[in-house]
Amino acid sequence: MCNVLLISWTIFWHATWHKGHSLAQTVFSCIYLLKIERTSAHVLLHSYCRIIRATCNAVISTVSDARTHEEEDLFTMAYGLPLKGEGDDKCLSILNSVEETISRQLRACKALNYKKKVLEDIDPLQANPDLEDGYCRALLCRIRFRKHFYHVLMCMRKSQGRGLELARKHIALCLSELSSIAKSQEFLRSNVCVSHQDDVEEGTTASGCQPVGFDASLNSRYSAPTPPRAIQILSWKRAIEYFEKLLHDLDIICSFSLEPMLEDVLHFVVQFQESQPDLVARAHLQLLLVQDGKLYGRDFFYDVISKAIALPSFARDPEFQKNEFVVQLIQLVVNLLKILCTNAAWQRRKLGKILQDWSLFSIQLELALKREFGDMLKALVDENVCLKVSKHLLTWAEEQTYWIAARFLMLGFKLELYSPNEYCMVYWYLYIILMRLLDKMQVRLSNRGDSRKKGKKKRDVSKDLTRDMIVSSPSCLLLKCYLSLSEGLAMMLAALHNESKVFEMPNVFNNEQERFIQHFELLQKAHVPDQISYFLFKESTKHALIPIIIKHNYFREAQRVSTSLKGSFSSDPQRMQELRQIEQVAEHNKIALNVINKVGTRDPSLIVSFEFTHHPVFAVAVVKRS
Repeated sequence: MCNVLLISWTIFWHATWHKGHSLAQTVFSCIYLLKIERTSAHVLLHSYCRIIRATCNAVISTVSDARTHEEEDLFTMAYGLPLKGEGDDKCLSILNSVEETISRQLRACKALNYKKKVLEDIDPLQANPDLEDGYCRALLCRIRFRKHFYHVLMCMRKSQGRGLELARKHIALCLSELSSIAKSQEFLRSNVCVSHQDDVEEGTTASGCQPVGFDASLNSRYSAPTPPRAIQILSWKRAIEYFEKLLHDLDIICSFSLEPMLEDVLHFVVQFQESQPDLVARAHLQLLLVQDGKLYGRDFFYDVISKAIALPSFARDPEFQKNEFVVQLIQLVVNLLKILCTNAAWQRRKLGKILQDWSLFSIQLELALKREFGDMLKALVDENVCLKVSKHLLTWAEEQTYWIAARFLMLGFKLELYSPNEYCMVYWYLYIILMRLLDKMQVRLSNRGDSRKKGKKKRDVSKDLTRDMIVSSPSCLLLKCYLSLSEGLAMMLAALHNESKVFEMPNVFNNEQERFIQHFELLQKAHVPDQISYFLFKESTKHALIPIIIKHNYFREAQRVSTSLKGSFSSDPQRMQELRQIEQVAEHNKIALNVINKVGTRDPSLIVSFEFTHHPVFAVAVVKRS
């Protein structure tokens, strides 16, 4: 009976470990896992302990290989615990045998002569024959969940994404077993420890009883490095929800199309991070993206970059790829992908630091690319083509630099790093960044269009068509939506400040200029963009007034463009949701502007606040009267 209850309690300890607490205070606070050899006489308990240990080892290996554990150092620290054991590689075969035994037991429970079979052929799980069926079902779903979860981890570690399709099948089975585990709660609570049950919502076990064989302070008495502080164990309900979300996140990773399109990869990682995935899921994503210095372990990053920039065929020459600038660019891209797989706070810090690397690379490339590549390329092509390749590389590097800067600023909103009286300067800076990003993106698309027309007779009409196609590109139009919202919000906030001193909050520690420097110091050091200062910000916003903002129709323009994009993104649910959010932000701010203009900013009863109810980055004005 204790073995049955012990197995039903391990899930919340495992989830608590995944959420950042130490292994010694969670999973390995179980006395049976510390002395696993002592359970060899009990096949059921022994096999389950082995699969738990093998699963922990697989998770730690994944997180360590991805090198994302800097954000949560406790996760991979083993404290000398017995993480590996001889024979753990055969844990699945032993567990399958136990599963088959319990399955036969369950079938026997349904037989008419069940009680006789229990006495003669079957070793029951507990003393009451009437409860055997329920206990068998509760055990089976937990054993099968552990088995399929281990399969998921193993399949996702296969090189070049070969195991992703099979992993999705095991994920579906895991979710099915989790549903069965949740359903077993009613049976366990009605038949175990009736007088000592915890609250259904806050209880840490399905039965409501206190866990037997676990003690969070167990290892702190023997292992000096183990943190002495007490930990908060996840409730049983939250543990189930955690694993459901983790499996959902892993399924999203497995369903990603492994195409070598860098723009799509970056978009996927950013969208994936919107759901705030767990460290384990993010580690698997990083290992999938970067394997042996290749994208998905199969596509050389130089080929991926060449495809993104549409470089001519001669640029694929091996000697060209060995140049230090090319090698440096590849390393920058690899580092960027790894950083994007970390949590939001860690990611923002790292993005701010690598901005200088990207900016410095662009400067060095602009000054030295032609000189460094000149002699080598002249043997392959003429000087004009050499200059064109240099410009393509430079434009793309600058585009990525502005993309990183925009991501850096947007993460600040999601992490709530800005106060309302700072929104104006942040949106203004974001508008400048997005404007430069759009410019570089259009140049890159123009370069790609020119390369496709190579060898054809150029006419003014074809140039106009190419320019129109670039302007109407879905990625460019979406960026224009962000531009309109950023500029509209910056001017709206500036107008409120100019007309009624809204959000003018004196600070005894620093003034507005000092806060400007603090927020944008990393961007300023990287000259992203160059010649941007606090004084330019004040000069750009000092004439903003509500009637002028209404006249420019920033929000109406964002609404119009987002509506026109629905046809282009009809097959992408995430993009469609983004467009709906943009429309809601634009509509609410447009209405708010009209109300403010009608009431008048001088009205002392007017109260304006900004909330992020429809979009995590772009705020919505809420107008009230006191």
